[in-house]
Amino acid sequence: MSSPDFVAIGHVTLDRFGDAVRPGGSALYAAVTAHRLGLSVGLLTSHADDFPLEVIPSRIEVVSVPAEETTLFEHRHEPKGRVSHVRAVASPLTAADVPDDWREASMTLLAPVIDDVEPMIATLFTDGAVGAAAQGWVRQLEADGLVVPRLWQSPERLLESVQALFLSGEDILGQEAQVVEWFQRMPVGVLTANRAGALLFVNGERYEVQPRPAHEVDPTGAGDVFAATFLIEYQRDGDPWLAAAAAACAGSLAVEGEGWAAVPDRAALEDALAEYQNRQ
Repeated sequence: MSSPDFVAIGHVTLDRFGDAVRPGGSALYAAVTAHRLGLSVGLLTSHADDFPLEVIPSRIEVVSVPAEETTLFEHRHEPKGRVSHVRAVASPLTAADVPDDWREASMTLLAPVIDDVEPMIATLFTDGAVGAAAQGWVRQLEADGLVVPRLWQSPERLLESVQALFLSGEDILGQEAQVVEWFQRMPVGVLTANRAGALLFVNGERYEVQPRPAHEVDPTGAGDVFAATFLIEYQRDGDPWLAAAAAACAGSLAVEGEGWAAVPDRAALEDALAEYQNRQ
């Protein structure tokens, strides 16, 4: 079998908002994004039997590591932002779990949600571009399951193995200076800032990425859509500024619907990008 064009690695999740529960997870949002942009996609994940696999588009190839429980988040919105607790965690994903025939993928995005992806998986993909949506490595759980930031102690080997690193301002509270230093040592880094757009680092130089105005319905997964779109467009055109503009458009479109309902296809993305560029 041939490798998928795009491989996403990370836990699928069950996300509880009040009485409602819906499927999610950074890797799943990234996989759906790549699928809608016309790529063949593989998703390496872990979950129990209660995860509704049928909701994942059938053309996405899913490889699941068995687990006794599916990673479960409980979210609530407070004036200062979203507060999350983790109530269950599936099995960790290691290098041994990656199918041999996926290792020649053109693009791979490591997308942990709570330290569920072994960072050194990045070293397996030597023929394609590897990105890391590193949110799940810079947070930890308190005794009651509350998700809080943590210092990322040893990203050195990972930084040597990835072409693009993605984080949000919320992820790096307390270690902003260190993160900027990481970005300055990498080909490409992106620090997203929700409605304020993003900061793009190219070979250590910093650039502002303006936001695209959006009518926000659900912000879940916007950063994951941004990361996947950026990786895809950067691989396609080799232009990090164009990739960042496209990613800003894709992320803003995604928040205009619930879950991944509004994640754009290729035509919708190109229309939004043309409008965005005309306003700059």
